[in-house]
Formats: sequence, structure tokens, C-alpha cells
Amino acid sequence: MKINWTPLKVIVLAFIIVGLYGFSNYRSAKKEIEDIEIKFLGDNNLYLTEDAVNKMLIQNHGSVKNQSRDAIVLNTIEEVIETNAMVKQAQVYLTVNGELISEIELKKPIARIEVGSSFYLDDSGKQMPLSKFHSARVPLITGKVSGEALKDCYEILEYINQDDFLRKNVVGIHIEDIGSYLLKLRVDAFELRLGGVEDLNQKFKNFMAFYLKAKKDKTLTQYTTVSLEFDNQVVCTKK
Repeated sequence: MKINWTPLKVIVLAFIIVGLYGFSNYRSAKKEIEDIEIKFLGDNNLYLTEDAVNKMLIQNHGSVKNQSRDAIVLNTIEEVIETNAMVKQAQVYLTVNGELISEIELKKPIARIEVGSSFYLDDSGKQMPLSKFHSARVPLITGKVSGEALKDCYEILEYINQDDFLRKNVVGIHIEDIGSYLLKLRVDAFELRLGGVEDLNQKFKNFMAFYLKAKKDKTLTQYTTVSLEFDNQVVCTKK
């Protein structure tokens, strides 16, 4: 009787492959973390340092270097990094060479608020603490600061930051009250009264038309106040 060895060979080969795969995974899991690399994404990387991140990990997670790969919980490390108020999000992964990579996106400040204590407004409209590593050159918000007023300021700044002229020239927003905002310009001495956040596009179009004409006529220095509060009008107060 002739025995067909082919099925048995296939089974044995499958066991060998599974065994090698399991052994490889076991050795990989026991391999130690040889190095840690901190990567800040984009060009907004001034408000936190690699040393500060490493110190935070050691304080909250212990030393990661030289630990075995199976002892590392990546989600936990991500959560530790994201507890830092400067961090927008973090992604942590391991390479085949035993290196732990932390890719970190920092928050971006778009304004600084001065109301007794100081803090930033970030590009998501949320509060962000000042950094001890870098001071951002952003518009200053003063006056009657409240949650509702900051929402309006965020909307104003979103518009301003999309326009090259406004972004370079608006250096501050003063909150008189909710719905009553004054813009401070870098060079021109007059006060720009914006009013509320309704019809921002039309208001700024009107302002730019006025500004270009007044600059051409060399009359910008004649005004103390330029108001955009009234429907489709620019109302000026002379000195």
C-alpha cells in the first residue's frame, strides 16, 4: 500500500512556519527600546522642547529607554504627552530597529489675552497657556474678556489671518462689550471700530476701499476714529 505523504508534509510545514513566526514575534517583543526620537510636526515647534517631553515621560511613565517592546503601551505614552497643554495631538510608534518615535503637533496661538492672568487663544478657539520657551508675536486682546467675547474674537481673527494686509497690520482687539470690538492697527493712529461680527466680509471690504483712497489722498492722519458699525458705511471722526 502506497502512503501519500503530501498532506502530512503540508501540515508539518505549516507548523514550522507558525512556530518561526511566533518565535520571531517573541524575540521582537523582548527586544529593548534602543533610542527615543521626538519629532515636532510642521514649523510651529517653538513652544515645547524635546527635553521637556522626555522629562514629562520619565515623570509620568518612567524611563522608556531599555524597556522591552512588550512592556510599552503606546496609547498610554500618547495620553501622557497629550496632557501637556501645549500639545494638540501626539502619535507614538515603534520601528523595526527598536526606536520609539513620538510625532507631536503643537497648538498654534493666534492671540494673547491680558486680563490679570495672561494666556493665548489657539487656532481652535481654545485657551492655551503661555510658554516659557517662546513668546508668540500675535495680536493682543484686552477689555471685557468673556467666553462669548472670545468666540467673537476668534471669528474676527480667523478672517484677519486669511488676509495678508490685515494679518500684518492688526495688532490688537479691545472688547468694549459683547458685539462691540475695536481693532488696533500697527502704524495708523486712528481707532477702528468694528462693532459686532456680523457681515465681516462687507465691513472689511468697505474699510479697504476707504483706506486705499485715504492713503492715496494722504488723509489717514486726519482721523481719530474710523467706524464700520453702520450698514455698508464707513463713518470717520476727524481730529
